[in-house]
Amino acid sequence: MSVLKKPLITEKSTHLSENLNQYSFLVEKTANKPEIKVAIEKMYDVTVTSVSTAIYAGKAKSRFTKRGQFSGRRPSVKKAIITVKEGQTIDFFANI
Repeated sequence: MSVLKKPLITEKSTHLSENLNQYSFLVEKTANKPEIKVAIEKMYDVTVTSVSTAIYAGKAKSRFTKRGQFSGRRPSVKKAIITVKEGQTIDFFANI
């Protein structure tokens, strides 16, 4: 099982990568900081200086249809913000 699920590419994460050399990833909820650090260094060949993590709770969602109201929940996710060594970058679009 891979620790990394996918990189997050949003306006905020783009701002962090351009100005603070930080990159955001969605990771497995059971992954810890040392596992995330090793996975990033192995996959992208960079030196990770710090790892911050946060778990976001899933939202309750509902919609109204002809057949009535349907309710459910979005899954909760764990996000990791990685700071890489000065002068190094991660290019998410290199393999496209």
